This record gives sequence, C-alpha cells and structure tokens, in this order.
Amino acid sequence: MSPFRFFKNTFLLGFLTAQFAIMPLHAQVQVGAQDINNYIPLLKGKKVAVVAHAASQVYTTKNAVHLIDSLRSHHINIVSIFAPEHGFRSREDNGALIRDEIDSLTQIPIISLHGKNRKPRPEHLAEIDILLFDLQDVGARFYTYLSTLHLVMEACAENNIPMILLDRPNPNGHYVDGPVMEDAYKGYLGKHNIPIVHGLTLGEFAKMINGEGWLVNGIQCELTVIKNQAYTHQTQYDLPLRPSPNLPNSQAVNLYPSLCLFEQTPVSIGRGTEKQFQGYGHPLFRGDYSFIPRPNFGAKKPKLEGEKCLGEDLSNHPKINRLELKWLIKAYAAYPDKENFFSPQFVKLSGTKSLEEQIQKGWSEKAIRKSWEPQLSAFKKTREKYLLYPN
Repeated sequence: MSPFRFFKNTFLLGFLTAQFAIMPLHAQVQVGAQDINNYIPLLKGKKVAVVAHAASQVYTTKNAVHLIDSLRSHHINIVSIFAPEHGFRSREDNGALIRDEIDSLTQIPIISLHGKNRKPRPEHLAEIDILLFDLQDVGARFYTYLSTLHLVMEACAENNIPMILLDRPNPNGHYVDGPVMEDAYKGYLGKHNIPIVHGLTLGEFAKMINGEGWLVNGIQCELTVIKNQAYTHQTQYDLPLRPSPNLPNSQAVNLYPSLCLFEQTPVSIGRGTEKQFQGYGHPLFRGDYSFIPRPNFGAKKPKLEGEKCLGEDLSNHPKINRLELKWLIKAYAAYPDKENFFSPQFVKLSGTKSLEEQIQKGWSEKAIRKSWEPQLSAFKKTREKYLLYPN
C-alpha cells in the first residue's frame, strides 16, 4: 500500500488525522460530491439539511475537503446535519447510541439517526427546503447506511422534501451474492429482500427503493442522483477514507460481507486489534495466528477482551469476488459447543434460518450456494433496471 497522506479541513474535522488515514486518490474516478456544478446551483438560496459522516469528502487531485466545508465555501445555508451509525465523526463503536449535539465551531445542530431517532422527525424537516445525502457505503445488506438511506427517503417523501444524493463507488460492487433476506427476519440490519452483497451504489439503491415501491404505502421520494464519473462496477476502488471505525483498509472492506457473519457467533473478527475484519479466531481454536482483543478506537469493549485468540490471518488473502462461507464452516467445525455457536440474532445477518441449519447439518458450501436460487438470480434481474454504471 502506498504511503498514507492526511488532508486539512477548516471545519471541526481535525479528527481526520491519525485515526483516519487517507489513501492515495483515484484520479480517474470522480465521486458525486466532486461534481459541484451539478448540485451547488440546486442548493443556492435554500435551507439545506445534510446527511454526512467523516468520509463525506470532496476530492481534488491534490487534497480533500469535507463536504460541509465545501458547501460553506459556496455560501450554502446549512440548517442541520444528520449523522448515521458511528456518528458524524465516524468514531463511535458498532451499535453505539449517538446523541444529538451542536457543532461548537459552526453552531450547526447535528441530529443523530442512530440514537432515539433513526428516521428524521417532521420537526427536523420543518425548516428545510432540500436534503443532501452523502454517505460512503460498502455494499453489504447489514451495513446500516442502507437503512438510513431508506428512512431518510421515507421522511423526505412524507414531508415533501426533495433529496439530492451524491453517489460514491461501491468497493464491493463487482459482484452480487448471498442468501436473499426473508420477510420474517427483516429489521434495521436488513429492510429489503436483497442478498447480503447487492452490487449497487447508494444512488442505484435509492432508485431501486423508489422503483420497487419499498417506502411506506409505496410513496415516492423526489430524488436526484449526482453520479460518479469514470466508474463501472468492475472498477477497483480502494476507499480513500475508512467509512466506519473498524474498516481500516481495503482488505477489511473486501472481507467484511463474509466475515461479518461471525459477529453473531462466539468468534472474534479482530475488533480490539489493528486488523479488524482481516482474520478470525477464538481461544479454543488452534493455529499459528494469534491476537488479543483490547479496548481501542472503535471497540471500547471488544468480544473476548484480554483473551488470546487463535485462528486464521486473512490480511494477505487475495481479493474475493463472492460471499465466502468456508471460514464460517471451518470455525463451526472447530468450535466444541456447537449448540451455542449461532446466536439467536444470527438470522438478522444471514437473512434466513436456512444458512445456520445447513451448516449444522454438514452441507457443503457448493450445496448451500445452490440453495440461494432462484431468489438470487431474480434479484440480479431486478438490479439491472436500476444500474447507473456499466456492470
């Protein structure tokens, strides 16, 4: 990996330093936020709310500036900021409740969408003319920015607020795979009947939400998508900035859809280390690779804290192009207390009871993958209607 660089921001985002190393920019790919000529005129003279986090950056060939700084430099009237899971500064632990606050530098209210509210309330939008949405997703169904997108679109539709979405590449947009979510297990970790890896950018997914009538009562959000440029779904795009605390590099992002299934098992995926989502382990496993989870940035109380875990290091594993089950199957086989390997909440990640039952019965990975049809192929066909970029 090339040497990390750091960018300055004039806004209250000095946190984008040691905790958020920035990788070299993709000169050929232009994210939606860079296309200022196509959205700044739509915001002029209006009261604007912004959904953003630390990775909401506007890049140039030489540096980067946070979206809020960029908007303020163009004299856009930002009335409020909505923050997703992990907070506006992307520093909070997985699942942590985020409180509302007032930015001390600009006095702009920051309203949490991962605290007492997950959907903007009518009073949050009462003084708003338009909403600007800019989050960096990683292409997995259980990454909660999908649910934030859905709920923000729904609130906008209910309150007649138009929404502009600044699109960003999906680093796992090069494939579509996994079991499709079943209705019985829908929730905040999966609101839609889609596979674990959906292969869409947030702009494309927003179009699918509208097009498939997934908002309450089939209402429609007035949506404008500012597209990426020089991007296809086969473009290898390493995120310039971590999208959440425990996805520190492109390897973790690539492995995340497969390794996140361990989150509802006794096995650690490295939270509390510097190699989150780049391996797995447990004190009862065997192996040459070992790690000890300890409290750190993004994991105040990591699973198996202080215990020596043995397992498999995947930090140098070749890039994967499908949802890999081999590690989950291997870990299940090695774990002695098989009745308690899958937690009751595992279905919220898998989207189906079948996956854990198949592993418990000793099904091969090939047989498990075959069982995802015909739903997976049907989704792929539906997905084609909403693609904004070559597949």
